[in-house]
Amino acid sequence: MTRHLLTGEELTHDEVTRIVARAGELKADPLVSQVLAGRSVALIFEKPSTRTRVSFETGVNELGGHPLVLRSGELQLSRGESVRDTALVLSRHVAAIGIRTGQDSDVEELAAHATVPVVNMLSAGHHPCQALADLQTLHERFGRLDGLRLAYVGDGNNVARSLAILGRKAGVQVAVASPPGYELEPVADAQLTNDPGEAVAGAHAVYTDVWVSMGDEETAAERRAALAPYRVDDALLDRAADGAIALHCLPAHPGEELTEDVLYGSGQAIGDQAENRRHAQKALLELLLGG
Repeated sequence: MTRHLLTGEELTHDEVTRIVARAGELKADPLVSQVLAGRSVALIFEKPSTRTRVSFETGVNELGGHPLVLRSGELQLSRGESVRDTALVLSRHVAAIGIRTGQDSDVEELAAHATVPVVNMLSAGHHPCQALADLQTLHERFGRLDGLRLAYVGDGNNVARSLAILGRKAGVQVAVASPPGYELEPVADAQLTNDPGEAVAGAHAVYTDVWVSMGDEETAAERRAALAPYRVDDALLDRAADGAIALHCLPAHPGEELTEDVLYGSGQAIGDQAENRRHAQKALLELLLGG
């Protein structure tokens, strides 16, 4: 049976913990696995990318495979070919398909017709690969996942949703603080509040994301005004648990969602998150491919 990663709900608790543990092994020895030797992985990018492209392309190469990077203008999708036909054709050539796109429906349709694993590299509703890397980062810093508390402060977006879903799978309590109108819907037993201080109280990690994402440019001024009280600074971090770390999935805009002192300070693990994308995604591909 072909397995996919679309939201993170597809994984069990044991599989999430296995991925995190295996990601640590792959970080220590990047070339130990050659599960993709002689095979290719199609990576469809309909949105710009730095970390996703670099981490997937490098990771597939380290697994012995060939990353086939496909930009939106290079595919017949841009000229009206169906997602279904794209899935059927790619499945004849590659071992897995990754897609970074806007509509969740495109990811779902690709998976519905592909005969190889499909990985959601980012969509409007979900960013599960980022959340897996975040869990690896937490495990590195605290030596465990079960019982940790993570506070997400800002827009209740795809990153917040994936943290809630995969955090619950790993035993991490997730709290999300957002202003009215930007709240995350009830999901995965996450604690939802409009008060950032309430969310970060006792948190082992304080997480934030950009205020103006791709596609939000027309409402940028309105979003910045609403989210300004949710900036992550040293004063907010001081309300978290002792030894709490700051997290951000990048790209960051210091002075908006967090201060420069937080972004580059000693109490952050943001660079580790960016690197761990590669290792967590390699562990995920191993799992989906039966390696």
